[in-house]
Amino acid sequence: MSALNVLGTALQACSYDPLTGYFRDGCCNTDAHDHGTHVVCAKVTAEFLAYSLKRGNDLVTPRPEYRFSGLRPGDRWCLCVNRWLEALEAGVAPPVHLEATNAHALERVGLDQLKEYAL
Repeated sequence: MSALNVLGTALQACSYDPLTGYFRDGCCNTDAHDHGTHVVCAKVTAEFLAYSLKRGNDLVTPRPEYRFSGLRPGDRWCLCVNRWLEALEAGVAPPVHLEATNAHALERVGLDQLKEYAL
């Protein structure tokens, strides 16, 4: 069975360039091994990237050994739901692509809240 998004329809791709997702399949798919629960498809902003770096998660520095070129504002990326919630509390939550955000996000955040940040 295919994964569903927060709207109850088939999960759409988040990004192939840069290639995102826990499985690096372009989608915010997850399973029991994904302890970060990378299920929120966000369009990252400069403010969010700076916040994430300050919190110890460097998403901007290229890491060629992991085939990661670093994120720039405007890129789409599958974020950990808890990091998105932290950013929300800090006032720097990036916008969300609802059709590409996995329904598992609803275990931690309400649909109304996600809709407030929808692209």
